[in-house]
Amino acid sequence: MGQLKEGSKAPQFEGIDQDGKAVKLSDLAGKKIVLYFYPKDNTPGCTAEACNLRDNYDSLIKQGFIVIGVSPDSEKSHKGFAGKFSLPFPLIADTSKKIMNDYGVWGEKKMYGRSYMGVIRTTFIIDEKGIIEKIIEKVDTSGHTAQIFKLYS
Repeated sequence: MGQLKEGSKAPQFEGIDQDGKAVKLSDLAGKKIVLYFYPKDNTPGCTAEACNLRDNYDSLIKQGFIVIGVSPDSEKSHKGFAGKFSLPFPLIADTSKKIMNDYGVWGEKKMYGRSYMGVIRTTFIIDEKGIIEKIIEKVDTSGHTAQIFKLYS
């Protein structure tokens, strides 16, 4: 699949969240979705991002957004992470990396001169018709909600 752009149709996805529930894009028609991809539960940046979204969750809901997180961690890992930080939104366990590959966020990363494959932290805002409205590639983990709201001000 080519690089997704704003205005592209969002790839359909289906995954299982921390509570064992299926989450499908097709079930969310008519809703505005903040679909955020993050590397790993319980790491500093990912925890800051999840807690920022949690702390602003009511404001996001009032603005008409629903929030869904996706990482390659297991359902069990997500259950612990969501419980530990009282996260009110679904976290999809994408252990096969299918959703991440479909959205182009599984790729080569570099740290300390070493290359490795991993999740490229990215947020997609999908409109009510399933079209990618905005893509945030440079995520400010501790100010992520403000980044989202700024796109709509």
